[in-house]
Amino acid sequence: MTYVEETVQPSSSNAEVTIVQVPVSDPRVEPLIRELGEEYSARYGKDAHTELSRYPDEEFTAPHGGALILLLERGEPVAGGAFRRYDPETAELKRIWTHSAHRRRGLARRVVAELERVARERGYRRIYLTTGPRQPEARGLYLVTGYTPLFDTEAAPETLGLLPFEKRLPESVPEDLPSDLPEYLASDLSEHLPPDLPGKAVDQ
Repeated sequence: MTYVEETVQPSSSNAEVTIVQVPVSDPRVEPLIRELGEEYSARYGKDAHTELSRYPDEEFTAPHGGALILLLERGEPVAGGAFRRYDPETAELKRIWTHSAHRRRGLARRVVAELERVARERGYRRIYLTTGPRQPEARGLYLVTGYTPLFDTEAAPETLGLLPFEKRLPESVPEDLPSDLPEYLASDLSEHLPPDLPGKAVDQ
């Protein structure tokens, strides 16, 4: 698989975190995907690793796709995500994830914002994604970051299966992320999880 040289962009809102565009085969992605698979498996009661690997790496590679991770100053990967081509004007977000030791810091929201920015640069004008019925924190994240639910929000999530969202990308991208969102909505709503749902995850 070919991939352009990685792009490093210091985060404007928190200097200790660096955003790096990478191929999904980058070894720094592996621990995030492994933990994501373990958490999905615990939450849904079946092995999720096969599902996470069903898309070929090329789908998350420029010019149609992309992936990125957030690194601490020591190079530790703490969050990440990816997108792939859904249709000619739509990018589909996948694998939005924050390491369990680094939640409640707004990292998932920053991953989503950066993926939107890169997708817009690639020519997309719409974002599509799905999340699972046992991930209320992911549902909350997308609702507060401007995504439109394509499902009945009054229905019990377990009766719906996957929960789809969409968002039209703006003509211009703001330089800074909104500062008025509650921090707990950024990457972890574990305090608000129903007691019968194990784990804490933000992904789709």
